[in-house]
Amino acid sequence: MRPRTLLGVLAAIAVVLLVPPLIGTAAGGGDGTQLRGLRVLVPNAPGGGYDITARTAARAMEDSGTSGAVEVFNLPGAGGTVGLGRTVNESGNDRLVMSMGLGVVGAVFTNSSPATLADVTPIARLTQESEIVVVGKDSPYTSIDQLVAAWTADPGAVPVGGGSSPGGPDHLAPMLMAQAVGLEPSAVNYVSYDGGGELLAAVLGDKVAFGVSGLGEFAEQVAAGELRVLAVTSAERAPGLDAPTLTESGVDVEFTNWRGIVAPPGLDDAARAELVDAFTALHGTPEWDEALATNGWDDAFLVGDDFGAFLAAENDRVAGVLRELGLVS
Repeated sequence: MRPRTLLGVLAAIAVVLLVPPLIGTAAGGGDGTQLRGLRVLVPNAPGGGYDITARTAARAMEDSGTSGAVEVFNLPGAGGTVGLGRTVNESGNDRLVMSMGLGVVGAVFTNSSPATLADVTPIARLTQESEIVVVGKDSPYTSIDQLVAAWTADPGAVPVGGGSSPGGPDHLAPMLMAQAVGLEPSAVNYVSYDGGGELLAAVLGDKVAFGVSGLGEFAEQVAAGELRVLAVTSAERAPGLDAPTLTESGVDVEFTNWRGIVAPPGLDDAARAELVDAFTALHGTPEWDEALATNGWDDAFLVGDDFGAFLAAENDRVAGVLRELGLVS
């Protein structure tokens, strides 16, 4: 063999040895090797709950070796339904998933979205968390009782901000609170922001009297003393947080938010199983356990058909709540 030919063969062997194996219909065989080429669409602005969940999951997948590099990108608009429409239009793309949650369920109704969650491929529900009622550190309200008294006396003068559009969790939670304290939903001065990042700026800048959002989104600011938590919406107090539940405070509301992952329609069984397997592998890693603890998220793992059944039930539940509140017909 001539030297130049021998060098070419050796170079080819080196490439084979150095390039890590790929998996998936788009990238190789589903033999349990590392998932590659995954992109995660976030349907709201940076700093929101879907964004934090997506970037945390991507980092944990990379750090644990569950995947190669994961690209996370934002496509905000219309309460997440712009991103939902993009996901539905990517039929057959097994390297795209969307970070989503309860907010997208409601936004489909309130935005009259042509794309619905019945159109996507359910992959996994990942987390569940309490919403929190927060004010800035200099707010005159130091307890939920004080806030409710002012709110019921003059609801228009006590605007509430949320990081979701009407129908999302940050909207549904204060609307249910209003109903519980005798306020008509139409009297509530709700100000919608595109994600937790914009809402945080509004609360800190006194643009709203109080905010309602996920615990994980504001954990850093709460720990730093920039925000004061007046109550949590869950049935139990949040560990490590000195704040009562709404029910303890005489406001008969229990409410939790959840987040998960969906993929475009049109995936074959192998492609769908590969994505489910990747997020199942993530769920079993210490990196993900640490992420849950750091963000105050509860483990709510559910995959595949079971997650699909949950999505259908949530769709019916949210539609009923929105009708009860007079927000949709």
